[in-house]
Amino acid sequence: MAKVALLIGVSEYQPGLNPLPSAVKDVEAMRRVLVNPEMGDFAEADVTALKNPQRQEMESAIYNLYANCQKDDLVLFYFSGHGVTVENGDFYLSTSITVKNQGKLNPTSAVSATNVHSWMNQSKSKRLVVILDCCFSGAFAKGLTAKDSGTINLQQHLGGEGRAILTASTSTQYAFESDGLELSIYTHYLVEGIEKGAADIDGDGLIAVDELHKYAKSKVQEASPAMTPEFYPFKDGYRIFLAKSPKDDPSLKYRKQVERRNHAGNFTIPARRILNSLRLTLNLDSDVADAIEAEVQQPYREYQRKLEEYEATLVETIESEPTLSETTFNDLRDYQQHLGLRDEDVASIEARIIGQQKPSEPVPPNQANQFEFDIVKVDAQGKIINRSKGRAEFFTENLGNGVIVEMVAIPGGKFLMGSPESEPERSGDESPQHTVTIQPFFMGKFTVTQSQWKAVADLPKVNIDLNPEPSNFKGANRPVEQVSWDDAIEFCARLSKKTEKTYRLPSEAEWEYACRAGTTTPFYFGETITTDLANYRGTDWDYNGKVYPGNYAQGPKGEYREQTKDVGEFPANPFGLFDMHGNIWEWCQDEWHQNYNGAPKDGSGWLVDNDNQNRLLRGGSWSSPPKYCRSVHRRYNARAYWYTRVGFRVVVVRGSTLLCHNW
Repeated sequence: MAKVALLIGVSEYQPGLNPLPSAVKDVEAMRRVLVNPEMGDFAEADVTALKNPQRQEMESAIYNLYANCQKDDLVLFYFSGHGVTVENGDFYLSTSITVKNQGKLNPTSAVSATNVHSWMNQSKSKRLVVILDCCFSGAFAKGLTAKDSGTINLQQHLGGEGRAILTASTSTQYAFESDGLELSIYTHYLVEGIEKGAADIDGDGLIAVDELHKYAKSKVQEASPAMTPEFYPFKDGYRIFLAKSPKDDPSLKYRKQVERRNHAGNFTIPARRILNSLRLTLNLDSDVADAIEAEVQQPYREYQRKLEEYEATLVETIESEPTLSETTFNDLRDYQQHLGLRDEDVASIEARIIGQQKPSEPVPPNQANQFEFDIVKVDAQGKIINRSKGRAEFFTENLGNGVIVEMVAIPGGKFLMGSPESEPERSGDESPQHTVTIQPFFMGKFTVTQSQWKAVADLPKVNIDLNPEPSNFKGANRPVEQVSWDDAIEFCARLSKKTEKTYRLPSEAEWEYACRAGTTTPFYFGETITTDLANYRGTDWDYNGKVYPGNYAQGPKGEYREQTKDVGEFPANPFGLFDMHGNIWEWCQDEWHQNYNGAPKDGSGWLVDNDNQNRLLRGGSWSSPPKYCRSVHRRYNARAYWYTRVGFRVVVVRGSTLLCHNW
């Protein structure tokens, strides 16, 4: 039994790829914590570090890593450098000789993820960990499956058997560096989690890969919210133990309390006094305690620094160019991405500096802000065949305390509602297909989040009380769930009263039109869907003797996350709306009807039966098989129904103001 690691960092590149000075430093830092007997406890001879290797050297080292390991070994492969995806979605690790010709990768100059997958599959080891700190690194996990193994009683030392892939970004995202750190931001917090023991979340003295990723991700997103590190475990790979922690160390005990009581980079007065008392109890030197607090607060301080830097840049830009040209606007968005900030992070800054109309005034489309987003298309097998950029107009509602709602402009048009008889897994309630005319409106960029829900739930009551924290899966940026249709209506009423606009639930026709966004395929991604692109049940589900497949049509099976995800982690549709497939079911205005016979053709809600207590749900959820996540799939529940799978998003008619409203 051995713990073997290959660490590769590529900082120097050919013209066409920017140098990454931190990459070789990442390797040095990872090696330091891995060979430390009190941390990683890898033997020095079993840790190989390559800096700026050429393709053949790098490929041979990766091949030998997997070819020479034994069944009981824990094998770690770490890479820091450029990750490159090509048009068909294939992923490559860059080398020091990697080149692009007219923007296209020369694949003979890089290492293909497909080759690495093959070598992993052929290896004897039952415990494989891959850590990728590079752009588009989430694409590496696609197509990799778990390997069966015999019974080995090594759980106590190495944890579960299987594979685990930790990535700095999703399959469609860039990874970011930080001006304030010597290392790449993701690696910085991986190293910190091991070195300080902070990643030992359950306090058992061992750091499993899922704990390490969870710690690093939380820190990364405090500093760079636009960056979404991902974790792909196979079988029991999430419980592979990578390092030890000093669980009884006073510094670690103090750090855990600081982490617990740190709120947006600050401590309440009671928290400050608790920490002061704990310093005395643990006999901690003040300098040590102060250093721990500074480390814990550093990601938030970095986030604030980026906001200030963006604001200063925007002010200077507006002073020199009061009316932004398209070129300047695009440069500003690129600068925002460079800082790792999301649209929602800078929206309040832009509204304050550029100027935003009063809430009671209509928002003409030409005066709305714009944002850019990634659009992904897949083939029938779920392989990405095209990536492009989309742009949409939006405006924001400020709910106070840094909480905003972003509303995306949806153009009017006509579309064919319902599914054709040739669509796989369709049901009769999706018929008959009929043409519907939709007027322009604004729709929530995301489903309503828990922070937005709480902000509105704290507003004065209109008709019914609202629980400010109803959700099962807690998280400020996760969708609110466990809310009924009546709760959603009350939310809209309170939001309307505050903003003097008419907010409401979408009609079923508006929802399907917005979801399709001009597409006619079962999903806006194409003929199928993958768990790289949405949060749903990507594994087979045996329920009451019936098996619901984890794949749709010819697409692949994937993972089952068993919970909601933060909104906006997956690519948007062509209108710029996120998470319309999966994550959470969404309430619509309409009563339930068994088919579309007699359905409105003007896009309005279908509300004709006062005794009908059932309301429409659309989109599927984290627990839904993929067929239930199609653009056309319909479901209903009683209006008083609430569960962990149900939430909503809001719409507002362009230019609407609230004159009167009868809820």
